[in-house]
Amino acid sequence: MKAPWRLEAGRAQLLVVDIQERLLPHIHEYTRVVEQTARMCRAAAQLALPVTLTEQYPEGLGATTPAVREVTSDATRLEKLTFSVWQDAALREHLTDLDRPQVLIAGIETHVCVQQTVFDLLDAQMTPFVLADAVGSRRALDWETALRRMERAGATVTTFEAAVFGMLDRCDTELFKRILPIVK
Repeated sequence: MKAPWRLEAGRAQLLVVDIQERLLPHIHEYTRVVEQTARMCRAAAQLALPVTLTEQYPEGLGATTPAVREVTSDATRLEKLTFSVWQDAALREHLTDLDRPQVLIAGIETHVCVQQTVFDLLDAQMTPFVLADAVGSRRALDWETALRRMERAGATVTTFEAAVFGMLDRCDTELFKRILPIVK
């Protein structure tokens, strides 16, 4: 087994937090967040990572944006009312039952639901990897501050591309050939 900060596809899962239609227009650089999340979802399918989508109060905030839903047909999609995913009993049980302690995280808002989830995952001895280019907040300052705060707390802050290549050991495999077009 590699060190806990080194991603392993067989120990990792992807958590997509609240990338919902009515929230997105208010998020700073939301097109980046959606594009990078969708790319990570496509890579997750190739890497056989389980994907979980959460939706915060979908009656009011809408469903997960179609750009993400379309590339996550096998994902588990669960609603929540808590800011932290971990504070919702059904979601906590689902994430735990996957038996994959490395949790890659994309979503919004970085300084609220993502950050609270990361802190709870750390408390639960899980290993969160925050995809900096696939998370967002309404204001850039909130996004930047939350990334620094999560990193200081012990989370690994990385990017979509670094995470994907971190789970690939070689460039001469069929898996690499399938992943490369997603990264490019």
